[in-house]
Amino acid sequence: MDSGLLPPLVSAFLEGGRTDLLSPVRFQSPGGPAPTAPAPAADRRELASAVTAANDGYGHPGAEALGRKLADPATLVVITGQQPGLFGGPLYSLSKAVAAVRWAERLEKAGQPAVALFWVATEDHDFRESSRATFFTKDGPRTFDLGEDRSPLSPMGLRRLGPEVERALTELREAIPGERFGAWIDELGQWYRPDNGFGDAFAGLMVHLLGQRAPLFVDALLPALKQAQAPWLRRLVVERHRVAEAMAERDRAIEAAGFSLQVRPQPDASPLFLLHDGQRRRIEWQGEDRLRLRGTPEVEQDVDWLLAAIEQRPEIVSAGVLARSAIQDAVFGTGLQILGPGELAYLPQVAPLYSLLEIAPPSVALRPQVLVLEEHVSGKLEASGLTLQELVDPTLDLDEHLAGSAGEEFLGPAREQLEALITGMQAPAQELDPGLEGPWRKTGEQMNRALDSFSGRVKAASARRDQMARQRLETLRSTVRPMNQLQERVIATAHYPGKYGSRFAEAMLEQLDEQDPITLQVVRP
Repeated sequence: MDSGLLPPLVSAFLEGGRTDLLSPVRFQSPGGPAPTAPAPAADRRELASAVTAANDGYGHPGAEALGRKLADPATLVVITGQQPGLFGGPLYSLSKAVAAVRWAERLEKAGQPAVALFWVATEDHDFRESSRATFFTKDGPRTFDLGEDRSPLSPMGLRRLGPEVERALTELREAIPGERFGAWIDELGQWYRPDNGFGDAFAGLMVHLLGQRAPLFVDALLPALKQAQAPWLRRLVVERHRVAEAMAERDRAIEAAGFSLQVRPQPDASPLFLLHDGQRRRIEWQGEDRLRLRGTPEVEQDVDWLLAAIEQRPEIVSAGVLARSAIQDAVFGTGLQILGPGELAYLPQVAPLYSLLEIAPPSVALRPQVLVLEEHVSGKLEASGLTLQELVDPTLDLDEHLAGSAGEEFLGPAREQLEALITGMQAPAQELDPGLEGPWRKTGEQMNRALDSFSGRVKAASARRDQMARQRLETLRSTVRPMNQLQERVIATAHYPGKYGSRFAEAMLEQLDEQDPITLQVVRP
């Protein structure tokens, strides 16, 4: 069932069109041939060692074996990623990890050594995205958060969860009573504790859920990773003018093809950020060889200063969304990226960097779309007279559905009489004065609008007569579209193991079809 909620450019890719806008990156179409591994641009052994050590720290039971695979240049890297959201972030964070694992396992069975990686975007500074989590409670969907942002523009990887996380756990315990969920909240506290970092908590929880089949988690601030990125960050600076020209040319091609740009270009903005006084600031080019940091006009330097910073302290320079994918693929020699709809929509704007910086382009695939639905809920859906596709449709009018044809027994004949009356007036009016044609038409339109408005009120009144039916339908609707968004984009990953136990992660691993990004896949926990 196509949810019908994908960006137009992504829909075009899935239909087999306009993949030229991704060139030289290759789109992995559903059911298409398996991706092939490009030769890694650099030796991965040192980086693999650091990633292995980090995953040992997360409690990953397969870290050593996966680390050896990553170090092997014959291994195809399947990578996905997300910002480290509170309590595991939205469910699609888990589905991304599962999809990467399933892809790697599929390639292994076909004889291609492969390893799944999950890029934890700890360099990002979107506190709002990382500090909020929504759960289904007895009173409906409710969002829990860590309060106000006390360090604006500070990367999430440089922050600690703080005492606010204990408050959030206490509120969560009160909102969702029960022995099983209470025990799960105690477990969550192992990772989500005041002294822990956002990235460490996120990776630790994910490893716990997926166990031996978990991907390797890669902290974007890992020192060995930052060191490996330095040559590519330098090239982005040295080739800044060519980069700007190539990306502008691709933006024009996308718009000429009739699509909107997912990321609007900003004059003089580079694809890089610099950490200054604990804040992640956009680098803006000034003329031929100068730069400044956005929001700090007093900080202006020449380009050589930035090149020296990359050489000596690569940890303070980071790539934004329009360079991250290319830098990531340069250091890991990625064979396949798993992306969300928004990420895939802006990848065409990034794609020119691969040729310009001589990075082997990967294949890219859209992540699966997931809906968790218990069997008894499916039964209620069937009884409602709605299909799942209708229920997730954001334009669904509950009153319209509940009312059905209410009022048509007297509104239908009234419409027919009105149309006959208006039609009968046309000829006499024109005979009297041809200029009455316009007013005659306008009168008919006004009468039809008035009847339509009255019809809506009749249907709403009919729907309100059966409040029980409406309540049941609203509950169903809230299950699949909480807060009027798809479930996977709203409800926190941690909600589901709290409700269903360890079998939930197993259900995701066994039921998810990583090769089907079009269907809204129903997972039965």
